[in-house]
Amino acid sequence: MNNRFLIMGAQAVSLLFSPFYLPVVAFALLLVFSYLHLLPLSYKMLLLAIVYAFTVLVPRFSIFVYRKVNKLTHFQLGHRRNRFIPYLLSIISYVCLLHVMRCMHMPNFTLGIIVSALAIQVVCALINLRTKVSTHSAAAGGVVGALVGFSFTFAFNPIFSLCLAVTLTGAVGSARLILRQHTLGEVGLGVLVGLLCGFLGVLLV
Repeated sequence: MNNRFLIMGAQAVSLLFSPFYLPVVAFALLLVFSYLHLLPLSYKMLLLAIVYAFTVLVPRFSIFVYRKVNKLTHFQLGHRRNRFIPYLLSIISYVCLLHVMRCMHMPNFTLGIIVSALAIQVVCALINLRTKVSTHSAAAGGVVGALVGFSFTFAFNPIFSLCLAVTLTGAVGSARLILRQHTLGEVGLGVLVGLLCGFLGVLLV
């Protein structure tokens, strides 16, 4: 009974903190807690809709089509040899989003979120050619790295948010281990990739 609840909890954490949703959440927070909150509500909703379309709808739909065409189960899609095309589809969608954001003349710190997420996808795809890496952990680690990067950019103390992000990163990594989707090394590698890409993406853009 306890094991069943543990697995259900791990599944819930993996679903809630899916890599697909983190850019949307990041943009939503910026639209509330940065000077972007001064934008008209209709424009903010349009921004969120665009981010959601390119980071959730398009990647998930294209991966769904890829899985159906190749008759792959969710479990088979988790195999390293079947992960490259899904990575590529997500990367293409993120590149398109970055182009759209540039055309909209969005501030650099918002582009940093997309660049960080794109960098995580590219690095994970390259690592996947040789070994498996946890994209969930990379995305969670990216949040921690981006927070540190934003603290340098806007000169604020991120301690509370950072503690929360680190805790959630640990929860996500633990969930992937409980579900036996990744080894401890794959989770650790994912967190490291996320930390570096999140920090550098925000700081250098």
